[in-house]
Amino acid sequence: MIISIEGIDGAGKNTLVTAICNQIDAEVIAFPRYGVSVEAQLARQALYGKMGDLTDSVNGMAVLFALDRAGAKDRLARYAPGGDLQDCLVLLDRYVASNAAYSVARTSDSSVAQWVYDLEFGFLGLPTPDLQILLATDPAVAGQRASSRAAGDPSRAVDAYESDTALQAATLNAYRDLAATGWASPWHVVAAGVNSPRQTASDILDSLGYGAD
Repeated sequence: MIISIEGIDGAGKNTLVTAICNQIDAEVIAFPRYGVSVEAQLARQALYGKMGDLTDSVNGMAVLFALDRAGAKDRLARYAPGGDLQDCLVLLDRYVASNAAYSVARTSDSSVAQWVYDLEFGFLGLPTPDLQILLATDPAVAGQRASSRAAGDPSRAVDAYESDTALQAATLNAYRDLAATGWASPWHVVAAGVNSPRQTASDILDSLGYGAD
């Protein structure tokens, strides 16, 4: 089973992934795979202004992130229907919907989401997730978290996307639209701050039939 955890920068995705893993055995793949993928590393360089005007191209950045995920295609396919690990759980810290939401937010064009869908699920053949979970964290709160994280870890300096508060707000709106339309697969929207990460993780696992007997 493939479950993706989605949300803007600083939404608490990693925190929720950790909370779920504290309750059940699951593999975790975080995208972009900065420590593994050349495409992800190039995208990161671009986000820090080291690749000329590459970040000006919405499609160019989206393709880099898509190719990063394509590099994990065989690994992901094992958790998809028919795969040898289809009964096991893999948690994705960001997946294809992230590309769609940020691209829609950057262009103010909702049709870009279909382009991302066709690119990643169609042309590149990535498996669709069984469930997509949106952490609907307020952009102001998420921004504070991203800034605090950067202050405590020099390797996590705020990048061009994270520092753009208007982009983060627009991306959350794009995510909400994707969830409302059931883009690619079913969605579950989590109202941030209502429950603890532990309780949220328990609720999600219960809904999937992984709860305690």
